[in-house]
Amino acid sequence: MALSARMPELASLEILLAVARTGSLSAAGRDVGLTQQAVSARMASLEAQTGVRLAVRTTRGAELTPAGVVVAQWADRLLGVAQEVDAGLASLREDTRSRIRVSASLTVAEQLLPSWLVSVQADARRRGVTPIQVVLEATNSEHVIAQVSAGHADLGFIEGPKSPPGLRSRVVAHDELVLVVPPEHRWARRPAGVDAAELCETPLVTREVGSGTREFLDAALRRVLGAAARPAPAALELSTTAAVRAAVLAGAGPAVISRLAVTDDLRAGRLRHVPVAGLALRRDLRAVWTGGRVPPAGGVRDLLAHIGTRPDPG
Repeated sequence: MALSARMPELASLEILLAVARTGSLSAAGRDVGLTQQAVSARMASLEAQTGVRLAVRTTRGAELTPAGVVVAQWADRLLGVAQEVDAGLASLREDTRSRIRVSASLTVAEQLLPSWLVSVQADARRRGVTPIQVVLEATNSEHVIAQVSAGHADLGFIEGPKSPPGLRSRVVAHDELVLVVPPEHRWARRPAGVDAAELCETPLVTREVGSGTREFLDAALRRVLGAAARPAPAALELSTTAAVRAAVLAGAGPAVISRLAVTDDLRAGRLRHVPVAGLALRRDLRAVWTGGRVPPAGGVRDLLAHIGTRPDPG
């Protein structure tokens, strides 16, 4: 139910309580940091708004009327609750500033966030401020979007080809997908690599439906081969990037995977990079959040600002 226009503001009730405590308009003014004239004017305005005579002047100062005593008792309870709410909001603001819930796609969670978080904590210690505490859930991009949209995460990081509807986003880094095979695979002996059509027709070791990596690859193939292009059924469908990498190393089949996840394997020769002619596999990595165009103040904005100072891995 909406409050009537007769309901006074909390500041006016604070002045009424100050008059009740001190028994004097001038003393009440000193208590709340106003002049006697200002307190007198505020009391008159309060009485006009409520339609109730609240205090009378006496030779000793000011005295509440019987109605004023009742209103002061109500005001004391109301202000007590307001102070609890004010303190609770302050605690929530501080919690939001120092502790945030992050949901991140596996590539970001495994390959980028650890170094970002170590760096942001080191920076906070250098500046003598409280480091951001991050509660992280690593999942696929589809679930990240659902978590942020539902308010279960304050910030998300996704790998999909475009910004999701209903959420604000910002590109925070870039990544390149690469087609990899073991050294003994027949594609490893092809200097020219493969084309998009052969890749599309080949069963791959891949992530599950909802993965940003899988969604990006499917979209890239459709751009080259047409909207009707459908990748071959997966050789293996796995839920983590680490599992995909391990399956390729074990000879389960080729995979298109983040270069960040296989850099060491490529350098050591455990895996071979197979070029894919005409297929653009560089992608944006995005931060997503709800609300305004500017990220929410506090830990979310601070973390994104820090990430913006870091080298782009892609």
